[in-house]
Amino acid sequence: MHPLRVLLVADTHLGFDLPLRPRVERRRRGPDFFANFERALAPARRGEVDLVVHGGDLLFRSRVRRELVYRAFEPLIEVAGGGTPVIVVPGNHERSAIPFPLLAAHRRVHILDRPRTVLLRASGHHVAVAGFPFQREDVRARFPQLVEATGWRAQPTAIRLLCLHQTVAGARVGPTGYTFRRGADVVRGRDIPAGFAAVLAGHIHRRQVLTADLDGRPLAAPVLYPGSIERTSAAERHESKGYMTLDLHPNDAGGRLAGWAFHELPSRPMIDLEIPADELSCLSLRRLLASVDPDAVVRLEVLGDPEPRAAGILRAESLRALAPTTMTLTLRRSRRARDAS
Repeated sequence: MHPLRVLLVADTHLGFDLPLRPRVERRRRGPDFFANFERALAPARRGEVDLVVHGGDLLFRSRVRRELVYRAFEPLIEVAGGGTPVIVVPGNHERSAIPFPLLAAHRRVHILDRPRTVLLRASGHHVAVAGFPFQREDVRARFPQLVEATGWRAQPTAIRLLCLHQTVAGARVGPTGYTFRRGADVVRGRDIPAGFAAVLAGHIHRRQVLTADLDGRPLAAPVLYPGSIERTSAAERHESKGYMTLDLHPNDAGGRLAGWAFHELPSRPMIDLEIPADELSCLSLRRLLASVDPDAVVRLEVLGDPEPRAAGILRAESLRALAPTTMTLTLRRSRRARDAS
């Protein structure tokens, strides 16, 4: 029997920078997120995977319009309609619950809206997928009880998966590689119980696989973070973005992870630009913006306080006129102003 192949995607943040009725026509980032979501699900549409897991933060926030929820779930329901089961973990951006849940209704779409275990038959494999929505209150202390509340031990299947949208100790983020170690919102690695082939997780935007706890002891099951599908902040500017596929084999211990692969998605470059206030002019700014990739997401900072005659250049409509139409441009607060505050 061939292995169970799982597609893991997370932190899609659909709806980010995508107003329903924009007041200003400019290059926005919202379509980039939807485009990469479609690319990530392409293997599922082609029938190349047996199960799709979304690790949480499907949407960019909890209070959204019905149209956005429909658009976000439409490709997942299409995948499910083709015969591939879909698991969705509500994340912190959804405040642990999917809005307008009836829009996600499909017999093969399973939302882990409470601690529970979903039993599936996928490509000849009996699979148990346990999990719960994002927990904001002291998950470190409550984690063992939350896992037990899923009822996973009552399901003697040959492949078991645990799905989370939480921070596990040892996860790293940011350009300096900050490592999560302690805190009420950090799950201890030693609290992951034996009996799962893998832990499929969202919430951490950098892709990584954890195999040991902070003391170097092997985890009972590897923790896989695919990361976000697009860069959501400047701290992620150097990170590759994408999704994962996993191959799992059944056994008497809940299965084993035989291999995994990261699939990179296209991501627009993020660039910070600086210009001294005493050099600010339409010509100098146009030249500065022309010096970088015209498809970039740019943050512009003016160093110092511009003279009144030059301040008008920094109005939104002026900046849009000076930048390439393909560029997404935002203005940062002056460093001098930040230092003084």
